[in-house]
Amino acid sequence: MQSFTLTDDYITLGQLLKELGIISTGGAAKFFLAENTVFLNGQAENRRGKKLYAGDRLEIPSQEVELVFAQLS
Repeated sequence: MQSFTLTDDYITLGQLLKELGIISTGGAAKFFLAENTVFLNGQAENRRGKKLYAGDRLEIPSQEVELVFAQLS
């Protein structure tokens, strides 16, 4: 499992997908989330605007991504 350091209080799911290079544009997040299962703290999540905070755990099985979020100190 990898750690992702937040520079702000949170990052949205759509912004994260773009930053990780999984999608190329923010608008593609809606389509990606409709076609792929994403888990936030063990629960299925499909809202691109969902805010991710330090301590959250994100899994994207189709991309083999497992992240835990940490706050920049």
